Amino acid sequence: MNEELKKKYHAKYTAAKQKGVKFWPDIIYKDLLVSFALFILLIGLAAFVGVAAEPKADPNDTAYIPRPEWYFLFLFEALKFVPGAIEWVGTALIPGIAVLALIALPFLDKNPSRYWKNRKIAISVMSVIVLGIVGLTIRAVITTPEQEETTLAGSIAEQVVQGQDLYSIYCAECHQPEGEGGEVVGVEGLEGTFIKPISSQDEMWTRTDQTLFNIIDMGQQDLGMPPYGLGYGGELQRAEIESIVTFMRYTWDERAEIPEDAIVGIPALVEGEVPSYEVHISAVAKRYCVSCHREGKENNEYLMGSYDEILNTGINAGKNVIAGDPDASYLMQTLHRQTVIGSDSNEIGAMPPSKDLKTEYIDMFARWIEAGMPETAAEAAALSTVAAPAEETAEP
Repeated sequence: MNEELKKKYHAKYTAAKQKGVKFWPDIIYKDLLVSFALFILLIGLAAFVGVAAEPKADPNDTAYIPRPEWYFLFLFEALKFVPGAIEWVGTALIPGIAVLALIALPFLDKNPSRYWKNRKIAISVMSVIVLGIVGLTIRAVITTPEQEETTLAGSIAEQVVQGQDLYSIYCAECHQPEGEGGEVVGVEGLEGTFIKPISSQDEMWTRTDQTLFNIIDMGQQDLGMPPYGLGYGGELQRAEIESIVTFMRYTWDERAEIPEDAIVGIPALVEGEVPSYEVHISAVAKRYCVSCHREGKENNEYLMGSYDEILNTGINAGKNVIAGDPDASYLMQTLHRQTVIGSDSNEIGAMPPSKDLKTEYIDMFARWIEAGMPETAAEAAALSTVAAPAEETAEP
């Protein structure tokens, strides 16, 4: 740069400096406007977009797909090109060089001109960098597999409902649906074992939520209880174990008042009402049947986790429930403690194995089968002669 051009730039700089802009109130005023606009933007995003709900962090959950926030996705994607032993190149070396280059930039670029046409090299380099960041970000979004959806329980009521379903699947087979304990029937390794009640005041008053959590998470091997936490070889995430503990606390501890919107009872029937799978049968099946009648259990391949499974699964499919004929249905015969000879000539014992199902629930199954097994509440209501009171519920 020649001396004449230097003097010209210096004169412009001096004039601009003399004119100046006051820090107070000019600069502060502009900063406040920008800050307020960003604040309004954040409020809008929080109110109308929100944050994606995810389960609590669990280092034992290998199904979780970790990913950073969107503005770091390009670095996340870049790591895929430097795997294994040279991973340090992508995690430390390249980012370190980039940071050092930014620090050194004022010392390396002394060109006083700021007009873009006079800065072709700088503009080209920056364009390549920006396009690379955008391309890697897009590639990360496209190639990263979707996270498997999980059912999250936010409120106490939601935790109680979720915990009830999980308890029915993983715990009721040994501890019984109401936590009353007794003799274990049909569980390999524990057949004939007597288990004390866990719903008693002695149990619920003397154990904290953390103690209950630890028992479910780590198990009690000396007592025959396996661990259910992912970290100890089980199937349950931490949030799911917390839901089971919440269900136990709010259901069996009279000191805890269960939320009104936590529906844990099974709706009762009135004279003339036809039960539906949606409202009645699913609730009974979850509480008393699904712990045995699910994948991985010895149950003649008869599953009861959904409407279709109750109607169509099992080696005796078509005979387990026969529309309009509860007496001929194998399900009703086993609920009445009758021994049934199945299609494979094997005996099907009484259900549930350990104790009789409550009379009102047996009647509920009978009325449902007699009505043709309606699935939805609307279908059942169309067959009913009396509308059921909405607030009446049977004891859990």
